[in-house]
Amino acid sequence: MTDVDETGLVAFAQELVRIPSVHDPDRGLNEQPAADLVATQMRAFGWEPVIDVVAPGRPNVVAVLEGGGGDGPTLMFEGHTDVVTEGDGWTVDPFGGEVRNGRLWGRGAADMKGGLAAMLFATHALASRGPFPGRVVLAALVDEEGMMLGAKDLVARGRTEGVDGVICCEPEGGEICHVAKGALRLRLDLQGKMAHGAMPFEGRNPNRGVGAAIGVLAELERDLQARHDTHPHLGQVWITPTVLAAGSARQMNVMPASASVWVDVRTIPGVDHDDLVGEVSALVASAASDHGITADVTVIDDRPAVATAPEDPLVRAVWDAHAAVAGPPTLGGVPGATDGTVITSRAGIPSVVYGPGGKWIAHQADEFVELDDLLMHARVYVEAADRFLRRAS
Repeated sequence: MTDVDETGLVAFAQELVRIPSVHDPDRGLNEQPAADLVATQMRAFGWEPVIDVVAPGRPNVVAVLEGGGGDGPTLMFEGHTDVVTEGDGWTVDPFGGEVRNGRLWGRGAADMKGGLAAMLFATHALASRGPFPGRVVLAALVDEEGMMLGAKDLVARGRTEGVDGVICCEPEGGEICHVAKGALRLRLDLQGKMAHGAMPFEGRNPNRGVGAAIGVLAELERDLQARHDTHPHLGQVWITPTVLAAGSARQMNVMPASASVWVDVRTIPGVDHDDLVGEVSALVASAASDHGITADVTVIDDRPAVATAPEDPLVRAVWDAHAAVAGPPTLGGVPGATDGTVITSRAGIPSVVYGPGGKWIAHQADEFVELDDLLMHARVYVEAADRFLRRAS
């Protein structure tokens, strides 16, 4: 039985981590160098990647590997090449790719260059065993940490057509996450009338509307939590105001004419986003009007909660593979959205999120992935792909 090339896997993951693939135009950084490295490795394995430019310097890399064993399902492994900014507080070089104490350290080691490397080397190990039914699609996408433009482009171009299941290789601490929370991003714009701070009665203060809006959103959050039972893997619905904008510190004696609030809403299966936007719009408009303020709600992004049934062949394949390689598996849920959210909601394809790295380590200083965990997940990917692709044989 062909095993995963552990040395090559770790070395490739190191190379990926050493690339600062943050989307930061001010620093001239993007995913291009990481995508180039992925494409180079694919070609070294004998595959022919297709490059889809989503935006300047932001290419998706997709390869299709025919199994050569006759008709069968199509399995996609998916990962992303972008990472969040390194931030402060590091005790190691965030882009050093250092291996120490059995760990690979650096920004993206867990989220999710380790998983990206694992899926490539796992697929190579699968192909090295000999022919298999169906095919494997490998997708290394851009902008997962932003608006998920890469996943949206993947679906829009038809790259997901014919795919029967997707394994998103994000870090989930060994859990097989078959459900993922929804994400609804809203902007509230409140309009009043500018006035002197000494004569507020001459205007209409939009900040009064902001306070009222935040208050009714808190009430709506409590109401939604009462209406929808706590999900066993995803918890509760949350409505979180994250950004406020109004006025200027340079002219604090001026009451502004307008104010804005950005809101991050996290939902669970059963919460209808269209209905929720309608509720938010009505409640905020009513609360603001009590202060003579008008309010408009804009949807910035809409990612519904998604769920794949535990008995789905994709979930069963990963479950059985994990049991064979690492022992008893555990089902779980993704606390945020992933590219799998976009692929499942827009293309109707079952997905699971399962990859190396701690579930809560993403975006922190001193990010790392255990080398043993990296190798274990790669081996599970091989076995899961084999089971999924041969299930009709």
